[in-house]
Amino acid sequence: MKQIKKVVLAYSGGLDTSVILKWLKEKYNCEVVTFTADIGQGEEIEPAREKAKSAGVKEIFIENLQEDFAKNYVFPMFRANTLYEGEYLLGTSIARPLIAKRLIEIAKQTGADAIAHGATGKGNDQVRFELSAYALNPEIKVIAPWREWDLLSREKLLNFAEQHGISVDMKHKKGGSPYSMDANLLHISYEGRHLENPNNPPEDSMWRWTKSPMEAPDKEELVTLSFVNGDPVAINNLKLKAHEIFHTLNEIGSRNGIGRLDLVENRFVGMKSRGCYETPGGTILLKAHRAIESITLDREVAHLKDELMPRYAQLIYNGFWFAPERDALQTLIDHTQKNVTGDVKLICYKGSVQVIGRTSPHSLFDENIATFEDDGGTYNQYDAEGFIKLNALRLKILGKKNKE
Repeated sequence: MKQIKKVVLAYSGGLDTSVILKWLKEKYNCEVVTFTADIGQGEEIEPAREKAKSAGVKEIFIENLQEDFAKNYVFPMFRANTLYEGEYLLGTSIARPLIAKRLIEIAKQTGADAIAHGATGKGNDQVRFELSAYALNPEIKVIAPWREWDLLSREKLLNFAEQHGISVDMKHKKGGSPYSMDANLLHISYEGRHLENPNNPPEDSMWRWTKSPMEAPDKEELVTLSFVNGDPVAINNLKLKAHEIFHTLNEIGSRNGIGRLDLVENRFVGMKSRGCYETPGGTILLKAHRAIESITLDREVAHLKDELMPRYAQLIYNGFWFAPERDALQTLIDHTQKNVTGDVKLICYKGSVQVIGRTSPHSLFDENIATFEDDGGTYNQYDAEGFIKLNALRLKILGKKNKE
């Protein structure tokens, strides 16, 4: 095996990655570079700098990637109205290619010959990180400690930390959170422990962002979301940057109890997994985007998008963001969005989002044709008779045959 001289580690400063940092130095006798990304997880990331320094790390990268994440990853995904298995808004999945991309770029910048991540050998994230990394640098070495070491329990991790003088937060010593959590600008997820039995209802205390729909305000909240070429650009006529759109929508959705999901999903690695998610802003955005498309997209284009969406969602879920087929689908999706511009009015109330209006300068909705009143001959209703007869022809032939 080629000797590893320098590794770029995706580093949070938490228990797992702090142990990984020390383990990498011992196992590979190499220099470690740390990379910490702010993608809107809502936690301070600067403490990771001091932890890395105290561990002897000389090259420390801490970056705010919220705008890049929202604009270049989340928005393109929402142009496709993407849902995995009909429900999941892919909050964890869509963050991995960006992190992998920066790991590869930092490796090139620092002369590192490997990258490392803290994803386990049972999950999807290992696949997402590594497929993205190999697509961007086929020669890179990827180190996945959870597939190599024997520290496969929290107790073993804590013992390793204690033996090597790694400071551990009291919450970890007391058992930490009862869930494995992942958060970013789009969502927060919960897995493990109590949730491992799919029949156990999630505990009320688990949810961190959203109010319970029962405890949400008794008054509805009106929201107007403005789109240009398929992307949201303003909320209630206030123009915002991409990441600001999500912060604002998350606040609106959270206080109105919107965006909770309890899901058993099929992982790419083969097992079923139960997870709970909070995606308040994304839930509102999806509803609004479909509404503006409903008046701006041709019927067959809209239906084609709906047919392709599950395939597109699967590519993102499985880690193929940088694959040529995802690029090809994105080109088609983006082409459909050139006239998806306008405003959508919604009501947010006790866990629900309801569209109450939509308008666009490119609207294909013709009131003269759609009206139930006399349209002055714009649409000849008699034409429908021939249309029906032609479409019924094969059914009539089949029906006669079945009677024989």
